[in-house]
Amino acid sequence: MTKTNKSTPAAPERILTEAEILAMDDKDYMNPAQMAFFKAKLQALEKELLKNAGETTEHLRETVLVPDPADRATIEEEHALELRTRDRERKLLKKVQQSIVAIDNNDYGWCEETGEPIGIPRLIARPTATLSLEAQQRRELKQKLYGD
Repeated sequence: MTKTNKSTPAAPERILTEAEILAMDDKDYMNPAQMAFFKAKLQALEKELLKNAGETTEHLRETVLVPDPADRATIEEEHALELRTRDRERKLLKKVQQSIVAIDNNDYGWCEETGEPIGIPRLIARPTATLSLEAQQRRELKQKLYGD
């Protein structure tokens, strides 16, 4: 199966479940129902990431003055950990938004290297995947052997 350019049909009325998506035949790969499922999943993830970012901003604005240096160090370490977490989430948010654009452009679900299907189980596990499992394994092996 290879990617074909199709016009974007209207989204289905209801979003299918994960089990219904997994039960679909291979010939139905990236049909409108599957695209709607993944778009809804990605939009929910995007909303959650944005909410977390807002909560972090509010949390960091709450400055607590504590005289004890040990307590102050603990608070600073917690802030640093929270910022590292949000940095990872910021990078994920960018990938989520790129995936939503790919859905809108009918490019979602296809390997960037080979043009082959990424596969529904892989996309359910990692909705921002841009490579098939085989292409990802080749890339990781190359990075391991030759470095970045």
